Amino acid sequence: MSSEAYRKSTLSVTSGLSRNAVIIRLEGELDVNAVPVLREHMQPIWDLPPHPFLILDLAEVTFCDSIGMNELISVMQRCEARGTRLLLGGVQGVMARVLSITGLRHAFEVFAKFDDALRLAVAPP
Repeated sequence: MSSEAYRKSTLSVTSGLSRNAVIIRLEGELDVNAVPVLREHMQPIWDLPPHPFLILDLAEVTFCDSIGMNELISVMQRCEARGTRLLLGGVQGVMARVLSITGLRHAFEVFAKFDDALRLAVAPP
């Protein structure tokens, strides 16, 4: 096993609520070392009753590998199973490129600006 597998995660995860949306902000690298950090942070959110929206703010993600992308797909699948609409906000730079290269750009609801995703989530029905 490489020393990379033992590197400490550089991902910071914070969350909050905004009307009918759970907001998760990721900052740093979304890689093999970060997935346990993200999963640990998400567990209490999955324990809550479902909200209509979950917004992942990816504006400050500086790197994303295939393991990170797999985790985003897992989050999407979990949201679909709960009837929660997943929005990816702040998708620019690294994340825009990774989603485009992998062909997953159209699998997610993607917004270049976090505020656009938030506006959709809090708009009156």
